[in-house]
Amino acid sequence: MRARALLILGDPADPVARDQAVGRALERLREAMVESGIAADGPVWLGAGGGWPTAPDGPLCVLVAGHRSAAAREVLLGAGVQIPQAPEALGLVPGRLADRPVVLVCGTDARGLAYAVLELADRVAHAEDPLAAVSVRESLVERPANAIRGVARLFTSEIADKPWFYDRRFWRRYLSELMSQRFNRFSLTLGLGYNFPRRVSDVYLHFAYPFLISVAGHDVRVPGFPDQERERNLETLRFVSNEAAAIGLRFQLGLWTHGHQWPEGSNPSHAIEGLTPDNHAAYCRDALATLLAACPAVQGITFRTHGESGIPERSWSFWRTVFDGIAQSGRMVEIDLHAKGVDRQTLELALATGMPVNVSAKYWAEHMGLPYHQAAIRERERPRDDQATASTAGHAGFMAVSEGSRPFTRYGYADFLREDRPYGIFHRVWPGTQRLLLWGDPAMAAGYGRHSSIAGSLGVEWCEPLSFKGREGSAAPGPRDGYADPSLPLAGGDWRKYLYAYRLLGRLTYNPDASPETWRRQLRAEFGEAAGQAEAALANASRILPLVTTAHHPSASNNYYWPEMSSSLPIVWHGDQARPLAYWDTPFPWRFGTVSALDPELFSSADEFVGEVLEGRRSGRYSPLDVAAWLDGFAGAAERHLALMRARAADGAAPNVRRWAVDVAIQACLGRFFAAKLRAAVGYEEHAATGRAEPLRNAARSYRVARAAWAAAAGHASGVYVDDLSFGEEPHLRGHWSDRLAGIDADIAAMEEALSALELTAPGEPAAAGGVIQTTRLREPAAVRVSHTPPVPFRRGDEIAIRLGVAALSPGATATARLHYRHLDQAERYTVVEMERRGEDQVATIPGSYSNAPYALQYLFELRDPRGDAWLYPGLDGDLSNQPYFVLLQAGRPA
Repeated sequence: MRARALLILGDPADPVARDQAVGRALERLREAMVESGIAADGPVWLGAGGGWPTAPDGPLCVLVAGHRSAAAREVLLGAGVQIPQAPEALGLVPGRLADRPVVLVCGTDARGLAYAVLELADRVAHAEDPLAAVSVRESLVERPANAIRGVARLFTSEIADKPWFYDRRFWRRYLSELMSQRFNRFSLTLGLGYNFPRRVSDVYLHFAYPFLISVAGHDVRVPGFPDQERERNLETLRFVSNEAAAIGLRFQLGLWTHGHQWPEGSNPSHAIEGLTPDNHAAYCRDALATLLAACPAVQGITFRTHGESGIPERSWSFWRTVFDGIAQSGRMVEIDLHAKGVDRQTLELALATGMPVNVSAKYWAEHMGLPYHQAAIRERERPRDDQATASTAGHAGFMAVSEGSRPFTRYGYADFLREDRPYGIFHRVWPGTQRLLLWGDPAMAAGYGRHSSIAGSLGVEWCEPLSFKGREGSAAPGPRDGYADPSLPLAGGDWRKYLYAYRLLGRLTYNPDASPETWRRQLRAEFGEAAGQAEAALANASRILPLVTTAHHPSASNNYYWPEMSSSLPIVWHGDQARPLAYWDTPFPWRFGTVSALDPELFSSADEFVGEVLEGRRSGRYSPLDVAAWLDGFAGAAERHLALMRARAADGAAPNVRRWAVDVAIQACLGRFFAAKLRAAVGYEEHAATGRAEPLRNAARSYRVARAAWAAAAGHASGVYVDDLSFGEEPHLRGHWSDRLAGIDADIAAMEEALSALELTAPGEPAAAGGVIQTTRLREPAAVRVSHTPPVPFRRGDEIAIRLGVAALSPGATATARLHYRHLDQAERYTVVEMERRGEDQVATIPGSYSNAPYALQYLFELRDPRGDAWLYPGLDGDLSNQPYFVLLQAGRPA
């Protein structure tokens, strides 16, 4: 009879195995085994007497050890397995110890070993036969692709966020889940309730210090705020940071606001007294030092140093004083500088403390785009020629850097990826694109895992779902999850809805090549025979809004643009039309068809595309029609798999099935909506350029299709989500999908009115006049095969030969090529050169004068065939998760 027991063994001389984080991971493993009806004993320390079974029906033995321990080395040598010499690497290796069978669970350090133990626990929790899950048959060896894999949780609302902030049961479960999914960093983020200190109402923990600590030598207070509540807040912060450290997570505290005065028009929930311009910086310094002393598990502080922090940019004396509070802590504390507005002087002040310094850049502005980094930034973010004037523009000089001399720092990695940088850099994915609906695409998550380390970057931090819920004082009492249907919320907290997303993002940024089993085991446990269809339905749905974010972007600010529930930006524009509040950074004229892509190197707007076609000068960029085809394809695939998922689910009315199904259905409808509206915009822009009626008729037909899709999304959401999903006080940040129909209807009415007027004046226009939608084909495979092998890493000052293979697939087929290249510096524009034909190859040279700079190089190819068709290489793959350009590193830098 097979024993239903597990024996955990350890080496008493192994400090890694005795680490607290490993002990906490073992607790989770034991709990998972006991819940599965299996006894789990140990750890039994080898050589401590007793406990080593010899009978064939004895318990399964698991050896938990650091990979350098004597016992681990014996197993690894016998199994012929090596563990990479990298931080946080792990191994699960079947082998023999003292001629007895064991499963070695090992890691290169305590965190890696904890991950390995938690991997066993996860297998047990989701297995039909838990002992079989622990009885590893094939070795698993993994190492992290990214040094930082973080999650940020934002406190932005006193009403919405206090319940979870004080809930210790929540914290234990939540932090443990992050650790289980291979995250290594957690950031509690304070002070992001407002973009700027204006019209302020909810200021709880916004300028955080006086809500957490009393600072000796400073009479700074919040009138009427109880001392007991301040002490409770500090004790909660201490508990959370200690708990994170205990299980192996690095704890980061975000202090994004240092302004404390609320201007006219504000109605703050709390006032702050005792601060003046003379003592403000010293108070912040001493408060920070006091806070770090009170919470020794805080390992880093994130600062926003641009004007939205409430401190005018170029306030170098202020930041020198504040950073000194970290220097006075007497221990190593990371300084993380949010990249927007960071200049050389601010960086030097941080580096002068002797502390580790990281710069955290936005990945895709304040949204979630495709996994690669922008090939180019929008024109409005480029350095300005009139810097002397620009440096004093914007919010009375508060934004002298980020809206003046260095606007390119706002929405990407900017110029921070220097090869000689004395600081680290990582990338933060902001919560603008999807705030509420489920997300989960393994291909895209793996893409983020591969591309977050661009040019030696450290990795990625995710702002979690539901970030900014109730922001700007918009919260109402009640749960954060937004469900109106009382059967849909999950027990244990709203965060549990997104467990699948945490799993994908954590595990696939740790190892982009991880086995699908790492996420499919959760789906099988939740959906049974419908698991495969559930995965495919959500994966296709999850590509829709990141594609829209990348290809068509009315505003880079998450405080204005919310593509999940976007306010209608009109296609039809009138000369006296005011700029839409929600889309302040949309180019003039302010209409849907003129909206720039967030990556204008790869994607064209509707008016740009129409201009290219009418002038016969195709650029090779993806057009709105290409994007529309992708969107319809993803929506159709999501709908098909969703229908099969519902058919195969054991109970189609079960809450888990309904939660999944409604969010997939809404996103599929959004894909249909944006596809049809992009087609309508192309038709309207052609009409605007030519005066023809037929393109306008096409536009009106497409717009009615778009309207039907949006109405279907509203129908899916009706009764499922509440009528006011509030992520801010402005109408474009709250409400329901049904609220947006009036704006769509008004724009359709304006288009149809224009069409009626045109048909009265041009009734005899020939049908052959046509329109771009009918006469322009989407790109077809060219009759050539393109190939390229990047050169080896270069040394500064080298000439770099770039060779592109262009082989004919049919007699006479040919194509010419142009090379687009620039430094890995988003402030720069591309240099574009014609390539020379040499046999079947096209060749160009990047001169040594250009390579003699402290940056890696980025390049792509534009190809054109004799028909005039053009395309970019390497371009995007079918799942949109590859890097559509090449990066060439300098010799000596990591890939």
